[in-house]
Amino acid sequence: MTKISTFDDWTDLFHKWRQDIGVDSSLLKEDYPYEARYEDCAASEVEFGEFAGRKKWERILELPTQEMRDSLLHLIVYQGDTKFASSEQQRNLVHSAPTPYDLKCLLRVMHEEQRHGWQMSHLLVNHFGSSGKLEARKLLERRAYNGSRLLGAFNEPVNHWLDFFTYTAFIDRDGKYQLTMLRHSGFAPLARSMGPMLKEESFHLFTGQSGLTRIIKAGKIPTEIIQKYFNKWISTAYDLFGKDHSTSALRFYRWGLKGRFDEEIASAPAKHLERLNEEARSLYFHEIREIIDGLNQLIPAESTKIHAPDIKFNRRIGDYADKTFGVDGNWLDPEEYRRHLEDVLPSADDQQILQGIFREGDWITAVKKDA
Repeated sequence: MTKISTFDDWTDLFHKWRQDIGVDSSLLKEDYPYEARYEDCAASEVEFGEFAGRKKWERILELPTQEMRDSLLHLIVYQGDTKFASSEQQRNLVHSAPTPYDLKCLLRVMHEEQRHGWQMSHLLVNHFGSSGKLEARKLLERRAYNGSRLLGAFNEPVNHWLDFFTYTAFIDRDGKYQLTMLRHSGFAPLARSMGPMLKEESFHLFTGQSGLTRIIKAGKIPTEIIQKYFNKWISTAYDLFGKDHSTSALRFYRWGLKGRFDEEIASAPAKHLERLNEEARSLYFHEIREIIDGLNQLIPAESTKIHAPDIKFNRRIGDYADKTFGVDGNWLDPEEYRRHLEDVLPSADDQQILQGIFREGDWITAVKKDA
């Protein structure tokens, strides 16, 4: 077992991780450096919770209690774990990019996700002592493709480019919410990490949404199949906001560690602290519905339109975990629900149809040469 004494030791493990998961470093250009990036906090004082108005904490031992320090460690570990996992999920797509432009976008997304994991590990190694070094090493030991990542969404396979574009449009959009809430953290090094990450995350969302736009414009992939991938990833994204009535989210807010998504209300008193996860999930739901409405404008009037699955569908955590609600939100008996899942989630037959479409080509519209 390799021990980490300095961040340089961790970077050696990072480059070994990249080799282990099969990332071809020759494809990544030198103008994408791996480095920790920080920018000024939006505020110098804790913005919300029981410690509002106090100077933000610069060092871990400045946090008033050990429980707060442990919770902060938890937040950073989970954030870092998702970043390394996404590269593991997407690593095989480099061999099937539909255009050089898409390969360039994929490599940039993967690189920036790796840099985000690097950023979280930089915090762990430099601020959390032996516990942080241990957790930073473990971030590089788990693997999405053997199911050992901390959150279920980041163990799901990303098999092809429809998968990828849907993933980046909707799973990375949850990431935008999480990073924005951490941008208001009372732990200054974490808050300072979020601005550069959010700027990079915006490109990931653009990649997903523009990719879906180009697929729909091409008109080769049936909207019924596109819908199934929306059902898969959007229902997974709902879970990423956490449990309903979450005591953890309540503690994070009260302690000033993690805020709220809406910039206008981020520092305003929260009326229902036990429902902060539901608040963010509801905002997400309304945002993605607007995105889908825009995509539907590209679909011919006589064709099937796309929709967001109901927020109760296919849930693994929270009030609706393992409940038999369909994509329309209606309850089904267990046998009906089993058949329903077979109809509304991607199947082996769908993958075969897609592979045939991919082989034919022209399933995604081209981009301008200067894009």
